[in-house]
Amino acid sequence: MNNASVVAEVDLQGLLDGLLQGPLRSMTPLEQAIFRIRFELGMPDVLRPLARLYGERPDFAAQLETLLDIVARAYADRPAELRLLDLRRVSEPDWFQQPNMIGYVCYVDRFAGDLAGVRDRIPYLKELGITYLHLMPLLKPRPGPNDGGYAVMDYRAVNPAYGTMDDLRELATALRHEGISLCVDLVCNHTAKEHEWARKAVAGDPVYQGYYYLFPNRALPDQYELTLPEVFPDFAPGNFTYYDSCQRWVWTTFNEYQWDLNYTNPAVLAEMLDIMLFLANQGVEILRLDAVAFMWKRLGTDCQNQPEAHAILQAFRALTRLAAPGLLFKAEAIVSPDKLLPYLGLGAATNKECEIAYHNSFMVLLWSSLAERRAVLMTHALQNMPDTPVGCAWLTYVRCHDDIGWAVRDEDAAAIGLSGFLHRAFLSDFYSGRFPGTFARGVTFQHNPKTGDRRISGTLASLAGLEAAAERQNWHDLDLAVRRILLLHAMILVLNGIPIIYMGDELGLLNDRRYLDDPHLADDNRWIHRPYLDWNQAGQRHDWQTVTARIFHATCDMIQARKHTLSLHAEARCYAVWTHNEQVFGMIRASARGRLLVLANFTERDQTVPRHRVHDMGFKGELVDRLEGKVLDSWSDLKLEPYRVLWLEQVSET
Repeated sequence: MNNASVVAEVDLQGLLDGLLQGPLRSMTPLEQAIFRIRFELGMPDVLRPLARLYGERPDFAAQLETLLDIVARAYADRPAELRLLDLRRVSEPDWFQQPNMIGYVCYVDRFAGDLAGVRDRIPYLKELGITYLHLMPLLKPRPGPNDGGYAVMDYRAVNPAYGTMDDLRELATALRHEGISLCVDLVCNHTAKEHEWARKAVAGDPVYQGYYYLFPNRALPDQYELTLPEVFPDFAPGNFTYYDSCQRWVWTTFNEYQWDLNYTNPAVLAEMLDIMLFLANQGVEILRLDAVAFMWKRLGTDCQNQPEAHAILQAFRALTRLAAPGLLFKAEAIVSPDKLLPYLGLGAATNKECEIAYHNSFMVLLWSSLAERRAVLMTHALQNMPDTPVGCAWLTYVRCHDDIGWAVRDEDAAAIGLSGFLHRAFLSDFYSGRFPGTFARGVTFQHNPKTGDRRISGTLASLAGLEAAAERQNWHDLDLAVRRILLLHAMILVLNGIPIIYMGDELGLLNDRRYLDDPHLADDNRWIHRPYLDWNQAGQRHDWQTVTARIFHATCDMIQARKHTLSLHAEARCYAVWTHNEQVFGMIRASARGRLLVLANFTERDQTVPRHRVHDMGFKGELVDRLEGKVLDSWSDLKLEPYRVLWLEQVSET
């Protein structure tokens, strides 16, 4: 019997009646009617991916009933205030695409000590203009090394150092009342080996052994290894670990203490769905789904970006929308552009997978253009990216908690006369400080001698030259470094999506080498760009004699400019354009809300864009720069000072 036949035999009305008479029986007729409408409209999207994943199982109907029971119970438990939020979100489906969405990402302890401290710092976030707060992993991790919190041993508890689940719920409420949406990490691909499921698997419980990939010998692991890459070749080579405690080889993609979950088992999907809805009912509005590219394994492949991984995400999306339609998914999939778009949904799954995804390519291209002093590669690569689904948004960023991997495609490099391999090597040399004349002060992360891959760690300010300029006490270089920082922030604020600022970048924090004093962190130099927020330095943000104040206030001004520029709605078309000057990047944002021309000088010298090129792009007469509010005359060539960015709109004649 094929999948379609199995699905066709499912008694949807019977399932709905069972829910209404079971977990939903105590709800009011109106609340039941709302669920019935969601059920009737949403079940096709539920069944399509589930049939692909589990349609051949004889117990498919029973598994579906289990999933729907989880959904109904979460709907019944959802607090009234969050149900009203759901209504608001459904009535304003583009809420996260609007120009006023500005993100900030931080570690709880490094920003404010604990969750109560974060709550106390809400006024600071409001001053900056933040409407979206991403708190890095805060669920209870394993003790000792835990990959920065990504080795979770309890999804229903908060890291005790940060507080309790009650503290998280209170923080989410306080943020929501101030117009700030809370995003937290949910690690979907693996658990810590100390998780209750893993401990039961080690104890020999066959139910929980089915939650993981366990092998009695190296036969299958050796076959898989033939095509599997290594994520952390320096300190976690290979993808399998042997445990005497259960006499099994365990699939451990990242670290030996992180056990990959087995989603061929529908019980795993049900467990994770239950956790998602539990977090949503605490007030979490966005879930950053970690390591989603790895969720399905297939022999003979790299076991990333498999079609079934997308089906899992689509099932999560469809099921959670029945209980909490205000919840959004952000895909943590740092992959090439052709593999990235499916995470936003394509074909039948358009707008039915994740609403947000990281634009890793744009981040890499920004750094590449800055090092090369040319925007040719960025222009070509962005022109050849597929269109973004209109109901989604990119997450745009200069850097994140992770290292920077030089995801420059060989075909893009070759198209403009570069060697992809040599260009990636150049970027690694430039940003690690080895290239002659570089301004950057980064460090190499995870050098893989097999592939030549070298990634980079470092804060925005140190990579942009502020650290080197301060060492030399060279005020000209310091000025250029600040200009680079502001250029990069201006660029992430203007692309079609949600710009997100990493904690401390708004103040110009430098590399923090104190991580070397902690034996749990010392072997992972990514902690160099995860500093504690220096609140003494933050206190200088209103002292106009400091670099801190210059960076902070310029960033705030750009954020306010973005919020008042209607053409920066994420649904506006975004396309790179040639400016007839290789040192100046050009981009147009266009929709019924208006047209905006972006020009960015990626060099430390004055550059010019000829007026005829500006006219050719449809911008004539008086132009207003939305960043500074100044009016420019397009009848003269446009001059851009070092690292200057212009957001130009044509002045209306009315």
